[in-house]
Amino acid sequence: MQPGSPPQTKRENTSYERHGDLVEDPYLWLEDGDDEAVDEFVEKQNEYADAYLESVDVREELRPRFEDLARTTDYGSIAPAPTGYFQEVERPDDDQPVLYFRESLEADREVLVDPNEFSEDGTKSMGWWAVSPDGQRLAYGVDEGGDELYDVTVIEVSSGDVLEELPDLGRANAGMFAWTPDGFYYGRTGLEGEAQLEKEIRYHEHGDDPEKDALVAEVDDPATWPILSTDREGEHLLVAFVTGWERSDLYYAPVGDVELTPVITEADHFYTPLLHGDTAYVRTDLDAPYYRFLELDLSGEVGEVDPADLPEVIPEREGIVKGATIADDRLLVQYERAAVSELEVFDLEGEHVRSVALPGSGTGTVTGLAGNRDAPEAFFGYQSFDHPPAVFRYGLGADETEELDRPDVGLGFDLTVEQVRYESADGTEVPMFVVHRADLERDGDNPALLYGYGGFENSLTPGFQTFGREFLRSGGVYAQANLRGGGEFGKEWHEAARHEDKQQTFDDMIAAAEYLLDEGYTSSERLAIQGGSNGGLTVGAVLTQRPDLVGAVSCHVPLLDMLRFHTFLLGASWTSEYGSPDDPEAYECIKEYSPYHNVESGTEYPPVFFKTAEGDTRVHPVHAWKTAARMQAVADGGPFLCKTNRDTGHGTGKPTWMVVDEQLDNWSFVFDQLEVEYVAP
Repeated sequence: MQPGSPPQTKRENTSYERHGDLVEDPYLWLEDGDDEAVDEFVEKQNEYADAYLESVDVREELRPRFEDLARTTDYGSIAPAPTGYFQEVERPDDDQPVLYFRESLEADREVLVDPNEFSEDGTKSMGWWAVSPDGQRLAYGVDEGGDELYDVTVIEVSSGDVLEELPDLGRANAGMFAWTPDGFYYGRTGLEGEAQLEKEIRYHEHGDDPEKDALVAEVDDPATWPILSTDREGEHLLVAFVTGWERSDLYYAPVGDVELTPVITEADHFYTPLLHGDTAYVRTDLDAPYYRFLELDLSGEVGEVDPADLPEVIPEREGIVKGATIADDRLLVQYERAAVSELEVFDLEGEHVRSVALPGSGTGTVTGLAGNRDAPEAFFGYQSFDHPPAVFRYGLGADETEELDRPDVGLGFDLTVEQVRYESADGTEVPMFVVHRADLERDGDNPALLYGYGGFENSLTPGFQTFGREFLRSGGVYAQANLRGGGEFGKEWHEAARHEDKQQTFDDMIAAAEYLLDEGYTSSERLAIQGGSNGGLTVGAVLTQRPDLVGAVSCHVPLLDMLRFHTFLLGASWTSEYGSPDDPEAYECIKEYSPYHNVESGTEYPPVFFKTAEGDTRVHPVHAWKTAARMQAVADGGPFLCKTNRDTGHGTGKPTWMVVDEQLDNWSFVFDQLEVEYVAP
């Protein structure tokens, strides 16, 4: 289906100079987000996109299915504490998940925090929460419209009474919050725009005026973010200052102090601690691209050390360390091998005890791993392409895994899940998951959706396709490629597609699409690609480099203007990933792939659905606005749709009704452009 003509967007004779190049940019004016003309642009683009998306016939067929799927009880993982168990649950009538508490697993859950009461339309959410080591207090962050700028509230668990309120902490999160017996350390940032990159750590004692909280540290580098850790007994503070996706420095202070002592500085590797008594188990990639654990003794005077001299507790092994927790007297370590989770048990001296048998086929993803330090048990979430996200308890004594909670959803048909390997442009083998109905025939003409990311050492792991289930039921093929730039094979996999090598990510995505065509899964006309954020850059680059390759593109909250990305919001902190356009050498590489600047007049491009958000405080919506406007003005093909959600941000905290609407937009576009014949259950 083709909509009418796109709205006319004014073009101005504007440009800027960079390293001797005159860069013409007729849509620079869209960067002034407060301008009335920008607001009018957004309204007209939304009207144009909605006219198309709401006219797609299958949309109303999908709506009741999506409503049912969205209104199914959803369970978060369990966090144990000395007082009991904490868990988020989203009931069918909720727009936001509710935090519950119970003293035992046999007891009924009781509401502790209900974010559905924060606002009438559900756009205020609880973005994170942290339980004190004694289980007596809970801190949680509240944001509005998914802006990830938090007000923090501290409550008493037994009564629910509010004890403390710290407003306007910016991008504070659970990783920037650490309890002490008398209060807590916390990170805060500036609230808006580039001020979010101004960071500091403060110390708050219960009952004090937050305005008088002592300053512990200021962070000037835009790419550096603090991670705070204290031990359960409340004696030690360790702060990891993580710079980009490449290194971290480690500092120490006795709890209550506000002067940090350097421990590991001027490092070229990651050092992030897990504290247990007077021991810090330090995860590092020093001489171990898949990561290992070193031991840092905190029992005496703590000072600067050479990390090469620290004793090794758990050596590097096959599979990347993705997380760890302590349960009773055991270390549980979550590994990831070729994007598939594994769970291993060690004693506190690092001796391997056993492997944990994971549910189903074992080809899935562990989430929310949390150990009980008072009992031999741990909790985690688990999901895969054929296993909905469920919650499990692992008993260390009996070596048994027990399912506690599972949403009432299923596939209703047999699914085939393959992990294939394909060859990229330079000969590198890249893994990819390919998922489809078991009875599907490879006739070279099935509708297919290829999803990719490839950046920031982030892994794409198996996940239940809650809304994509209807696409799979209708004969669709879902493919998820583990592109270089991600973290599926550790730091080296990430390094292979950073800075001047970023093109490797796009080559991997192009090769993934070609594999699906060559192996008879689909055809170019019936293949869509999708990605969000850095993945939006990935599909944007494929769109401009190989417009002949695919039949449709879903490009969500994307980076697309790569010559100016570092001037918007958090963009300056991402120069460690892409390089800086202010650097002449980096500029030469970036301009070759920057999607916005590589839209060519008169070239025929496949239909594109740009989805962005006005409240996005990470990736500015101007990336999507400018690229959509340019394509509508000079490109052939299309349609080129651009929809801006007014009430959300980069992706967190969306109420259920908004999730349904966004999923209907996305899948209506895919179903229509790939001519999918919907098969109802």
